[in-house]
Amino acid sequence: MRDFLVAGNWKMNGSIAANAELASGIVEGVPQGGGFRLLVCPPFPYLAMVGDILQGSNVALGAQNVSDRESGAFTGETAPSMLKDVGCEFVIVGHSERRALYGETDDAVAAKFMATQSAGMIPILCLGETLEEREAGTTAEVIDRQFDAVVDMAGVSAFEDAVIAYEPVWAIGTGMTATPEQAQDVHKHIRARLAGLDVGLAEKIQILYGGSMKGDNAPGLLGMPDIDGGLIGGASLKASDFLAIAAAAVQS
Repeated sequence: MRDFLVAGNWKMNGSIAANAELASGIVEGVPQGGGFRLLVCPPFPYLAMVGDILQGSNVALGAQNVSDRESGAFTGETAPSMLKDVGCEFVIVGHSERRALYGETDDAVAAKFMATQSAGMIPILCLGETLEEREAGTTAEVIDRQFDAVVDMAGVSAFEDAVIAYEPVWAIGTGMTATPEQAQDVHKHIRARLAGLDVGLAEKIQILYGGSMKGDNAPGLLGMPDIDGGLIGGASLKASDFLAIAAAAVQS
């Protein structure tokens, strides 16, 4: 049985005061029970501060992005070792916004995936299709291309220490949400793709849903056999909303 992972991606939001309040509220409200873990990914300037608040809790610290370089003249970049140094356990790589807004290619994402693991952290590899790609019937093709780029560069064994997040790009920030059945179909496809290479890894890897999960739709999504948690955007910015999803994970 795979545990649930409920991960909050705070994106470019907050302040010292607001993020301290949010992190404290999450820590204080973690539901009782096992079979799940919480993760928060604040903006870079607040990582160390939030990490201090999370100390001793069941809430892990993660980053939203990372460089594939370790050091040097790369102005504005953040090395994997720096994230590890401030207590990060996870790093989101290949988020749809990084791919769409900042031109990250499949190969660039794969390089960041490998750099994250080399520093001893767990990459959360984001895969997903746009509305145009879904309507064109190419969802599986897009998912396979993004997934295969990492397999080709890092090898299938790299998924021993990784998480996958399925992001239907058309359901992020739009108010649209994939039905549990739609999400399950893609999660099942991803797991089958990995099973074609390593059945054991496919059985154990956590695949998160990353398309506008909220407290009210979380039970249906988390009740699907191949959905192992959520990568939460907007609903992670309010402790009560985020904890409602955590509570659904406990009850699933």
